[in-house]
Amino acid sequence: MIDWEAFRGYIESAGEKARKHTRKSAAGAKPIDAVLMFKVMVLQHLNNLSDDRIEYQIRDRLSFMRFLGLNLEDRVPDAKTVWQFREMLKKQGMGEALFKRFDDQLAAKGLVAKGGQMIDATFVEVPKSRNSREDNAKLKAGELPEGWDKEDPATVHMVSQKDTDARWTKKNQETHFGYKNHINADAQNKLIRAYEVTAASVHDSQVFDQLLDHSTDEDGQKRAAYADSAYRSKEQEERLLSNEIESHI
Repeated sequence: MIDWEAFRGYIESAGEKARKHTRKSAAGAKPIDAVLMFKVMVLQHLNNLSDDRIEYQIRDRLSFMRFLGLNLEDRVPDAKTVWQFREMLKKQGMGEALFKRFDDQLAAKGLVAKGGQMIDATFVEVPKSRNSREDNAKLKAGELPEGWDKEDPATVHMVSQKDTDARWTKKNQETHFGYKNHINADAQNKLIRAYEVTAASVHDSQVFDQLLDHSTDEDGQKRAAYADSAYRSKEQEERLLSNEIESHI
């Protein structure tokens, strides 16, 4: 249903703007097709996969390769390439706009919000980091923790691999390190209408209000809200009632 080529000019213009602020050498591998990279991101979000896992799954699943238009001998984007592409879109402020264009195409095909709104969160695991809070704070500020030598190539490599935004959390006696994808999906057609990404330590309920859709249908009614007990509180129920949103938490 999606006209993927409609995204090409928009994504490539973002890439051109990003390259103006980086080196202009023609050396190195040829960039992977912009539309293919966007389709990789769609697969990643639909299947809740980290950068490392999407690289593995593309190589492993024929269905993923077919969706991307890749043959077995074709070059597959690695985890770093996926990360760089996402960072490029983020720095150019184009992630939300791409999501909106994707949504508009679905709406044109009749896949609009029809049912209630289901709000939930899932963990996205990342390679574990053993930094202390103090070390993370210094790394995020562009400083090196005590005892780290900036002249040591091993230190430079280690810093580039550190994820200073991921956090630890515990749920049902299981420990997780990474992030949370918070989504609002339509209850009838299951399409994601809104999303937020936070560190894993952020409680589900803290993002509920940001995801809530207050739009009304042709009868002036707002969509009912569905969520599990992690979102339940007296204050939340009162807010939904005051906003005329039926609660099915």
